[in-house]
Amino acid sequence: MSNGPGLDFEIEIAELESRIQELERQTERTNEVEAEIRELRLNLVEHLRETYGSLNPWQTVQVARHKNRPYTKDYLNLAFDEFVELHGDKHFGDDRAMLSGFAKIDRFKVMVLGHQKGRTYKERAACHFGCAHPEGYRKAMSKMHLAEKYKLPLICFIDTPGAYPGVGAEERGQAQVIAESMFKMSRLRIPVICVVIGEGGSGGALGIGVGDRVAVLQHAYYSVISPEGCAGILWKSHEFAPKAAESLRFTSKDLAKFGVIDDILEEPLGGAHRDHHQMASRMKTYLSKTLASLENKTSDELVTERYEKFRRIGVFVESPESYVS
Repeated sequence: MSNGPGLDFEIEIAELESRIQELERQTERTNEVEAEIRELRLNLVEHLRETYGSLNPWQTVQVARHKNRPYTKDYLNLAFDEFVELHGDKHFGDDRAMLSGFAKIDRFKVMVLGHQKGRTYKERAACHFGCAHPEGYRKAMSKMHLAEKYKLPLICFIDTPGAYPGVGAEERGQAQVIAESMFKMSRLRIPVICVVIGEGGSGGALGIGVGDRVAVLQHAYYSVISPEGCAGILWKSHEFAPKAAESLRFTSKDLAKFGVIDDILEEPLGGAHRDHHQMASRMKTYLSKTLASLENKTSDELVTERYEKFRRIGVFVESPESYVS
């Protein structure tokens, strides 16, 4: 698919892609033109492999936010066989930033929850740029209860810079409802799989992030706060966002090293935004395999192992010298 303007570290890649497209549009394809196209394609693959094999944390954030990166709806269309959307929280309204519904993937019937950002500006505004309100998390909890009632595994796609920070959201209990959602997920007696497909920012991500298996796409990030938010607090300026990204250690490799996540899903060369179908195929394979590994566990085993899993996350050191007598 067309990727539009490249990222700021993709200048040479964009030039190679532009040249290849220009040559492929020629009506007369001589042997010399074909040879040049082959050489340019080899150079493009080499540049993509070199560039995306050494992304720094801030570049990873840029890739995670790419406007053509596949969203929850894209995976539902490409990786799942069926999807029936469910709306509303029965209290306030339907939050379009939180997508929910019944779905089927291979032989498994599941419930899907996921953040949705939207493609066009109109869609993004309607979806609050992927930042869910309290009614979004209440909708999510309602569908968790429904999934548990019918013994359907739960799949959550995480892609948000954070929960909506507006006054109205705070007035309707944003922090409380996220805490309730996390608590409910910790006690669900069904298999729960969570995948960070783009941005995994703050409590907005954790609100649907407590699962038996937590995976992150190779070029996604999962963090207690966005780089801009961290920079604003520590350095009083968003200009320090790249420095904050470096300090937060939120890339997939860091998260796996610290034991925060269980799996890393490798993306197509050049990022998931370059090949939605291949990324969806890898997602389907991962979800099917993981669902099969969890289906024979009892409800008690799922709850106990989930509890123990999250209790193990994090490292701390107690030193006798640190205590004051």
